[in-house]
Amino acid sequence: MSKGKAPGQHQRKGMTLMEFFDRFPDDAAAERYLAEARWPDGPRCPHDGCDSANVQIVKNRKPQPFRCRTCRKHFSVRTNTPMHASNLGFRVWLLAMYLMVTGIKGTSSMKLHRDLGVTYRTAWHLSHRIREAWADQQSLSFFDGPVEIDETYIGGKAKNMHAKDRERRISGRGGVDKAAVVGAKDRATGKVSAEVVKAVDAPTLREFVDSHAAPATTVFTDGATAYRGRQNHHAVLHSLGEYVRGEVHTNGIESLWSMLKRGYVGTYHKMSDKHLHRYVSEFAGRHNHRPLDTADQLTLTVNSMNGKRLPYAELVANAPAGTAVERDYCEPW
Repeated sequence: MSKGKAPGQHQRKGMTLMEFFDRFPDDAAAERYLAEARWPDGPRCPHDGCDSANVQIVKNRKPQPFRCRTCRKHFSVRTNTPMHASNLGFRVWLLAMYLMVTGIKGTSSMKLHRDLGVTYRTAWHLSHRIREAWADQQSLSFFDGPVEIDETYIGGKAKNMHAKDRERRISGRGGVDKAAVVGAKDRATGKVSAEVVKAVDAPTLREFVDSHAAPATTVFTDGATAYRGRQNHHAVLHSLGEYVRGEVHTNGIESLWSMLKRGYVGTYHKMSDKHLHRYVSEFAGRHNHRPLDTADQLTLTVNSMNGKRLPYAELVANAPAGTAVERDYCEPW
């Protein structure tokens, strides 16, 4: 809301909770907003293989408010999104998006459970479905540069883990006992991209660099030998206490790691190997939206839900017995 001299992204226009509830006083208002944000040019059929704009509005809204005249199927704003088949009200969904978009250090499932008045299991599933909207926004980025590349490591110490969890951890440079995440930041646009990797060896890191930086792009990294051999590559030697040498540094991408770890330590306390990639997508996607007004952040999040579904059975698939729902909360209950 602030203007003029202020810390951070002061040029953005925020949205207070009071403004949120004034704008969305009921489910009907929230549904209209979701439809306008998803289909700014009018409703289109979201069923696979259709995408027709020849849509009829069903006055009695039964069985759903829209009917495609091409494929003859009914649909709603929930269809073929993470909201698909959800019994939660539209305003609950929108408020959850608002809390996660504005919570730059993350929003725990326990907080959603308390603030939204839903069960913890519902809040946990809800938060992961919203993260699904950020899943591919940052992973497909191809930067013109200059680009900073760096890795970080997430997780606790192996000696404190159960044996089955300890076996899944990778070992190697800087990340013994922990899971590895590699990221890139485009200095020109401020955009970031990050993903969980199984190893930090040369083939893995070089593949990541090549998929995010054009061949002629200047790349800045630390002194890891895995990056050597690329043209226009410059490195700072952290092992010798060197962190900045003129324009050569990785401070930009390390700011993402700082925020991710603040969320890990202060909000979630745990990010399992199974779902770590979802949390990484959340922090990278939210970072890329941060320069925007809150209303625009919400609209982009809704737009990014098209074609994405995350059923509960899929979310907990292959989870060890008794661990399907993670405990990611910031206060004891």
